[in-house]
Amino acid sequence: MQGDSRYQVPNLERALVIMEHLLDYPDGLTLAELTAALDVPKNSVFRITNTLLARGYLNRDASAKRFSLSRKLLIMGQMSLADKPLVPTAIDVMQECRDEVQETVLIGTLVEGEFVVMEQVLGSHPFKFSIDLGVRLSLHVSAPGKAMLAFLPEREIEKTIKGYRFVRYNEQTITSKRALMDELRGIRECGFGLDRGEQLHGIHCVSAPIFSRHKRPVAAIWITGPADRVPNEAFPNLGRTMRSYADRISERLI
Repeated sequence: MQGDSRYQVPNLERALVIMEHLLDYPDGLTLAELTAALDVPKNSVFRITNTLLARGYLNRDASAKRFSLSRKLLIMGQMSLADKPLVPTAIDVMQECRDEVQETVLIGTLVEGEFVVMEQVLGSHPFKFSIDLGVRLSLHVSAPGKAMLAFLPEREIEKTIKGYRFVRYNEQTITSKRALMDELRGIRECGFGLDRGEQLHGIHCVSAPIFSRHKRPVAAIWITGPADRVPNEAFPNLGRTMRSYADRISERLI
């Protein structure tokens, strides 16, 4: 049942129509294409798309001048499924973790076959890792992506990696489904995931999943730092450390 039209906001309705229309065009549409398709005045489309762009709901290709949906709504939807807001629940634990390991601590979640960065607490070293929030990470080379993926039900793992493209970045990169499945089995045994410079040489990550009260992985926290400060021989101890902090956050979601 539709609401009383007397109480509807025309520009809000147009904004929703624009976003719904863009769902069918993953490569995006230009301002002129949106105007023609929706039969909405060009000035109105211009103001609405630029407002949505400023708020992070749209992306815009600078060269092609095409608007496309960002992942912000997907992240909001993922977070709404949790009983408690994830980042506010986790931030003080992340700060404690940073104080102990001194490296940047991050949190993120899986969204449609990619891992999305949600928040970070910068490391205390003069040289520290930082990343833009909302950045999407490939699952096969990201410690948190693998850490979450490992604890999903088998059928969801299969669905997620069906047709997955294993881009090779260097000699450390996992490049096959078989190798990834072997990695996931190891993660289930030890409880943490690793990135051994699999995308960027000299950058190591150690991650552990966060679970909901239903024992489902809903996010992951991880540390990122240079290989000389996060060496291979430190992985077991750091893995246990990340596991303990992730468990503390999981307990708050019960």
